[in-house]
Amino acid sequence: MSKKNLSERDICSQCINPALRSAGWDFASQVREEVTFTAGRVIVRGKLHSRGSRKRADYLLYFKPNLPIAVIEAKDNQHGLGDGMQQGLSYAETLDLPFAFSSNGDGFLFHDRTGQADQVETALALDRFPSPQDLWQRYCAWKGLATAESREAVETPYYDDGSGKLPRYYQVNAINRSIEAIARGQQRILLVMATGTGKTYTAFQIIWRLWKSKARKRILFLADRNILVDQTRTNDFKPFGPAMTKIEKRQANKAFEIYLSLYQAVSGSEDEKNIYRQFSPDFFDLVVIDECHRGSAAEDSAWREILDYFASATHIGLTATPKETREVSNVHYFGEPVYTYSLRQGIDDGFLAPYKVIRIDIDKDLQGWRPAQGQTDRNGRLIEDRIYNQKDFDRTLVLEKRTELVARKITEFLGATDPYAKTIVFCEDIDHAERMRQALVNLNPARVKENRKYIMRITGDEAEGKAEIDNFINPESRYPVIATTSKLMTTGVDAQTCKLIVLDQRIQSMTEFKQIIGRGTRINEDYDKFWFSIIDFKKATELFADPDFDGPPEQVYEAQGDQPPVPPDEEAPPDGPDQEGSSAQPEPPLPPEAEGARRIKYVVGGEVTVYVVAERVQYYGPDGKLITESLRDYTRRAVRKEYASLDDFLRRWSSADRKKAVIEELEAQGVPLEALAEEVARKQGRECKLFDPFDLVCHVAFDRPPLTRRERAEQVRKRDVFTRYGEKARAVLEALVEKYADAGIESIEDIKILTLDPFTHLGTVQELLHSFGGKPAYVGAIRDLEAQLYG
Repeated sequence: MSKKNLSERDICSQCINPALRSAGWDFASQVREEVTFTAGRVIVRGKLHSRGSRKRADYLLYFKPNLPIAVIEAKDNQHGLGDGMQQGLSYAETLDLPFAFSSNGDGFLFHDRTGQADQVETALALDRFPSPQDLWQRYCAWKGLATAESREAVETPYYDDGSGKLPRYYQVNAINRSIEAIARGQQRILLVMATGTGKTYTAFQIIWRLWKSKARKRILFLADRNILVDQTRTNDFKPFGPAMTKIEKRQANKAFEIYLSLYQAVSGSEDEKNIYRQFSPDFFDLVVIDECHRGSAAEDSAWREILDYFASATHIGLTATPKETREVSNVHYFGEPVYTYSLRQGIDDGFLAPYKVIRIDIDKDLQGWRPAQGQTDRNGRLIEDRIYNQKDFDRTLVLEKRTELVARKITEFLGATDPYAKTIVFCEDIDHAERMRQALVNLNPARVKENRKYIMRITGDEAEGKAEIDNFINPESRYPVIATTSKLMTTGVDAQTCKLIVLDQRIQSMTEFKQIIGRGTRINEDYDKFWFSIIDFKKATELFADPDFDGPPEQVYEAQGDQPPVPPDEEAPPDGPDQEGSSAQPEPPLPPEAEGARRIKYVVGGEVTVYVVAERVQYYGPDGKLITESLRDYTRRAVRKEYASLDDFLRRWSSADRKKAVIEELEAQGVPLEALAEEVARKQGRECKLFDPFDLVCHVAFDRPPLTRRERAEQVRKRDVFTRYGEKARAVLEALVEKYADAGIESIEDIKILTLDPFTHLGTVQELLHSFGGKPAYVGAIRDLEAQLYG
């Protein structure tokens, strides 16, 4: 058979695979075919979501299982030799690969991205494909791995627990770049990875490979919160087993190799408390600092004192939010990041959850409030005569009606979506978190009666609340549902199923904002967590959004007046909030008098009313640009971008062997068919499940009146188009028409439908196919039926 008649898959099996084997590539350990490396962006419209298309490479080539070095893009022989190169280069850039190949079966086009080749692109015959050793030598020259010692750590494999779990592509990039930098002698490493992308797992694999290769023998892992250390020890770092210890009670046991510690546990204001000095300065040869933005960036911080003591060790800083101010700099200490994986990239790849923003403006926040002359607060204190505004509320002035309004909006949102959606309410301080808890309890008596832990205050001053963190982050634990907090839950709380974040806190920095948003960015498909919502009462999303790193929200909604908070389907001055305790040692409760001594807080009761001024809705498209039109207008624009006219759409629909393929194309472009069906049905006064995707598109994009599936089926019956078929075949077609009316076009395109009722009463699958004259004739009859349905 001529190559021109071979499919792309045939070109792979008959041309490319033999060429790879002849060049010495081992298909068991060095070649992976059809590798999907992204999950497909989650596209949110209304209350529904879909997945965009995933990126898939035809071939990835590995020198070792942990070292991908090349990508091959294949095309059929109707294409030119280099027609797959641009796609291959795009994948090579994403996967951090130096070599890209394109092939149509006649040979290969080889692109060397290292900048060290005499010629960037070279055409190769099929029998001239480079061997693994050839590409590895080029790779090592590119990376500066000149010695066998430097290559040993780089070649050491990942930890494998036998489950088949592999690092995601960006984790591979981060791990390999870090180890290669250390192999070249770099002593300060910074990794920037968005919250929810597996920084701790990435750190574990870096440490494991360095430890196993004996490139680094004693490792100190530092964090600033007990929950971070405990989660690390029991989860990602568990394979270290007896070689690992946690430094506790200021005891320095030097018999271990992997040490986990809170920096508070090894430092102190007095020399005898500085446990790290019990170790010699050269005891550790690797120090990993988790959430390094929280301390190590400042030259006068306790972290820096520890790092300076162990200055001879390699230091790796991990953060989702590098801190850069005049006084504090991660980059100044660690250098430029060796790898960055942003929230925007994570959302685009489908590994992180996109978010909607509901902005709620309260009148007193915008207009301010001034007490009457001589007015006293609930406690009889004279209120200072000045204008109080958003930065004062719940810090120096409490408006009880404002707290009630915020709690009511939260309750309304959960009631209209999911009353058991895990929710974190970020408040100004501990006192505010407690008042918010009380307001929410009073608005949700039935839920609290079911379980008193429906709403919990989780702050650093109270042991009972802190004890519920594990239950809050456990997807299998229903309670607590709502957690009110101020600082304790901003970092390191792996709340996979958190679906709502409420901002009633005046956020002071971009770093803090990103950490808070990171509480909701994880996806958990088992618990239907694909996206999350932010209710913003303090304009934080407006002030601190960073499109370059975070990407834009899927939707921004601001309601007017008493409208419900659920969207329809269509750096600041250093006046920071109080810090909650988060040290290694148990924290004593904060005495009530301490709050008053620290700051006077006026409490004003129900005599001052508050109300919502505005809420608005906006969409963001796949290109990251703001879309202000309705759901119908958005769909119309998306469809017409792909199909310029109704005729174009009809041609594509008619020519498709399976209509399901066209439906999937529309969904991949972000067309929300289910949400669209609801809107069209509402305006037509009918049930949404009655409409076919074909009619939804024709109606919304091209102004054609929609027909229900039942109406289309009746038109076919009236035309009596089955007379040329025999009795049994006619019965099958009539049953298929009824199936279409009930379940849609996708159901009748699958031949397996003949194994279901009522077809089983008409005969076996073979008998039914025989009544049409065989399977090809049956498939032809289905095409004719579709033409009649959509004629």
